[in-house]
Amino acid sequence: MKLCRFGPAGQEKPGIIDADGAIRDLSSVVADIGPDSLSAEGLSRLRGLALDGLPLAPQGARYGVPVAGTRKFIAIGLNYADHAAESNLPIPSEPVVFNKWVSCLQGANDPILIPPGSEKTDWEVELGVVIGTRAYQIDEADALNHVAGYCVVNDVSERHWQQERGPTWDKGKGFPTFGPVGPWLVTADEIGDPQALSLWLEVNGRRLQNGSTSTMIFTVAEIVSYCSRFMELEPGDIITTGTPPGVGLGQKPEPWFLKHGDVVRLGIDGLGEQRQECKRAV
Repeated sequence: MKLCRFGPAGQEKPGIIDADGAIRDLSSVVADIGPDSLSAEGLSRLRGLALDGLPLAPQGARYGVPVAGTRKFIAIGLNYADHAAESNLPIPSEPVVFNKWVSCLQGANDPILIPPGSEKTDWEVELGVVIGTRAYQIDEADALNHVAGYCVVNDVSERHWQQERGPTWDKGKGFPTFGPVGPWLVTADEIGDPQALSLWLEVNGRRLQNGSTSTMIFTVAEIVSYCSRFMELEPGDIITTGTPPGVGLGQKPEPWFLKHGDVVRLGIDGLGEQRQECKRAV
């Protein structure tokens, strides 16, 4: 299934994508696509619906963040060896874990606002993992059973604040609009192996990132298990799992970054595409 939330920001309704790619309104079935909908039982109920009987969303409806009630937006850094190399950083022996503030979450096609004074706002296409059931101190072999589904994430990053203003990466990762997610949450049963997905990103039509989750240093199962050692993962939490090479920081002969008017497009096999126009925040 492809689950979504659609409508104006702050007024999103729950939706599901039908066989023709149209959004069907789930408001008569569930209050929202949130923690209560992401359990095995909740997803089974949605999976059994006859979609033809549900109303269609308005044509061209905005996609919001596909899951409501997210309490933790967790990110994994340097999870592709070739990205670590372009960042001039060693390959990690354990997952690098940092936070993206939930206040940076936004819909897949909402604009990116470049923060005041920023000269190093960067892009990162990533596989997002949405937790469906509580996970704490779980084994790797059981980890994927706690995953409701997957989505596209753009881990937008301000490199100056991330790397040059002290050792805390979080400072460059959570500005407003720095967490486009979606357009959909695709349930885990539809994806199968999360380590066999191609992902890509373009800026102004130029393909800059081409990668595959098969080259992750730490798999989704390893990441979910690892994070569960240090925190309780809750339904609706999102983990974004790292990016392949091709970010602005690693461009040759010299880095280049997003500016006002740039257009970013990105996508992952089976998970849909995003498009963001960059605007200078005032």
